[in-house]
Amino acid sequence: MDLVYWRNMRWTGVVFTGLVMCLASLFQLSAITVLSHVCLGIMCITATLRLYYKLLELLRWNPGVHPFQSYLDYDSSLTDKETVMLVEEVVLLVAFAVTEIKRLLFIENVIDSIKFLLLLYLLTYVGIATNGLTLIIAAVIAIFSLPLLYKKQQVRIRKVVRALRAFVKKIRNLFDSLYEMVRPSSAPASKPAPPAAPAIKQKPKSK
Repeated sequence: MDLVYWRNMRWTGVVFTGLVMCLASLFQLSAITVLSHVCLGIMCITATLRLYYKLLELLRWNPGVHPFQSYLDYDSSLTDKETVMLVEEVVLLVAFAVTEIKRLLFIENVIDSIKFLLLLYLLTYVGIATNGLTLIIAAVIAIFSLPLLYKKQQVRIRKVVRALRAFVKKIRNLFDSLYEMVRPSSAPASKPAPPAAPAIKQKPKSK
């Protein structure tokens, strides 16, 4: 969150620029080549600083402090409980994704499957216009820009969203009223049957 909201300008700038440059490099180079060059660049910086501090230590200008000791002391291992929780979350996420895809592909709900079909059809046009790497770069730029933009223009954005919701509600009410006007009226009630004629009593014949 500190990186996304640019609370530390230096680190956010380094991370954001590095991500965009690495992703843009994948247009011309393979992922292995980009990863190797990134690691080589990092090691060039760390090795230079390590040799510099070692030289200062030999000249007795440095008490022998490692320049990256704080990173080496940082414990990034997971406990057993954290490992189990992480594995459970991953398994639940995979199971949920498989269940949803199976439900959509085998048409458990017709409306949801139609929506999924339309989404896949739109994605074919997106695939023709661009590729996945371009979408990832756009997603990275959006992640680092939209939260800050919303934080800076929160009041204005809420006004726009409120106006859009009111407009959508008006359109929905308009369509509902048109549907009520066009919808055929119910069948007229059947007329009541005429009352039956009273039965005529016959007089008994006299013998």
